[in-house]
Amino acid sequence: MDYILSKYCPRIEFDSYEDYFENFKINVPENFNFAYDVVDEWARVEPDKKALLWVDDNGDEREFTFTDISKLSNKAANAFKKLGISKGDVVMMMLRRRWEYWVCAVALCKIGATVIPATIQLTAKDIAYRAKMAGVKALVCVNDDYVCTQTEEALAQAPTVKDLIVVDGQREGWLSFDELIKPEGETWVRPTGEDATQIDDIMLIYFTSGTTGNAKAVKHSFKHPLGHIITAKYWQQVRENGLHMSVTDSGWAKFGWGKIYGQWIAGAEIFAYDMEKFVPAKLLQMMQDYDLKTFCAPPTMYRFMLQEDVASYDLSSIENFATAGEPLNAEVTIQWEQLTGKKIREGFGQSEGPVLLATFPWIEPRPGSMGKPSPLLNIKLLDDEGNEVPDGEEGAICVTHLKDAYPPGLFVGYYNDPERTAETVGGEYYNLHDMAWRDSDGYCFFVGRNDDVIKCSGYRIGPFEVESALVAHPAVVECAVTAAPDPVRGKVVKATVVLARGYEPSDELTRELQNHVKHTTAPYKYPRIVEYVDELPKTIGGKIKRKLIRTNDGVID
Repeated sequence: MDYILSKYCPRIEFDSYEDYFENFKINVPENFNFAYDVVDEWARVEPDKKALLWVDDNGDEREFTFTDISKLSNKAANAFKKLGISKGDVVMMMLRRRWEYWVCAVALCKIGATVIPATIQLTAKDIAYRAKMAGVKALVCVNDDYVCTQTEEALAQAPTVKDLIVVDGQREGWLSFDELIKPEGETWVRPTGEDATQIDDIMLIYFTSGTTGNAKAVKHSFKHPLGHIITAKYWQQVRENGLHMSVTDSGWAKFGWGKIYGQWIAGAEIFAYDMEKFVPAKLLQMMQDYDLKTFCAPPTMYRFMLQEDVASYDLSSIENFATAGEPLNAEVTIQWEQLTGKKIREGFGQSEGPVLLATFPWIEPRPGSMGKPSPLLNIKLLDDEGNEVPDGEEGAICVTHLKDAYPPGLFVGYYNDPERTAETVGGEYYNLHDMAWRDSDGYCFFVGRNDDVIKCSGYRIGPFEVESALVAHPAVVECAVTAAPDPVRGKVVKATVVLARGYEPSDELTRELQNHVKHTTAPYKYPRIVEYVDELPKTIGGKIKRKLIRTNDGVID
């Protein structure tokens, strides 16, 4: 048990959060490489250990052991090498949740190439921007007309791209992944000398969602997977040999959080539901039918699943529910516990790192709280002068003591942007520019992005608190709270609301929602403007574009 974990963690079990926080350590070998030291090592010591169970909406299903992944990734590495892909080259992958993603990611890790995971929702402009910025040499895409067409249209602005590779079939003008790996051998020798990867080489580049501007290229080194031991083992609480499901596209950092690194280090089997579209009832059916042990999904998915008859599904096999991506409204976790008997454990972080704060096993989930700081990351809430704020006061979430001990899993800078890198992580601390406050028990509560906090008639109003109050009303599925211009007050609170089934917009409902907020939180925080929409504007990563709502209302950021 815990064979791989014990190689990197001197101690795995802890008696309390305080014990965990003070004594948890990760040993980072200078030559650590996830592909060899986790995937191949599991295949060596437990050849039949299950790694991945993949299903799709068409009823197709495939299960892979670590031996399967090891051999297939060796074949893929040989094929990539013949195409001229070598250590340091950049490959972008747009594969949705296809099983080939795991094979290609491990193969490129073996070579020492850098992977850019990308969502299938990218336009030609998005693809060209990423490919040009990072000097992408090859693209590996799912066999989808939209994805492939957008990729082809991007080529004119992506001069470094040499090869286009398609999985799941064939396409004119593209190399077939199946045909490429078919003749290759199942052996691959770990490189040595100059061809071997070093711990500070760049393994991954994540492009951020772009909620505040152009997507930034976040660099992660080969030590990054080790940081996700905290994410998987101690927040999601994955079980060795147990099925774990995180709901996310392979194009996002949430995939790295929940569908490959920490989970495989901990010896869990990953459940990959390759859904073409999120249908709450279908997801609930999958959760019931496949005997999952642990589950993680963004708050929006929990909110929409709660519009279904959750109690009619048998989810008893799931020992731990988790969520991250955006703050979780207290009402959602209260309803979920009423229907399933289990609380949802919230986690908080970014593409730039592993889970930074979370409701760990020894902590009783507190509705509305994202939990307590992770070990190793030295999380503090700081004011504008860099001083820690007292309990009850808002501060910026910061990773501190960077010069003393740079934590494994935290990003190492922005690609080809040394000035921004130095400004962001070159000092004593990394400021996320997310605001939170801490109660007297050490629980942290999200307030909002620093830019999202509303200043109205001398008050500072955090949008998340108002959103949580609104979501507690049965008429509201989801909402976004922003500032709107006002000739007297300067700015007022506005709520953009998506209604639940059976509710229609009306002046009466608006007054009801306003009064509900007045009675749920401080009266001055109620939304003076309520707008009803069919859906909220979101990034391709699913995050609400509050800046776009503010801009459309005439508020200049």
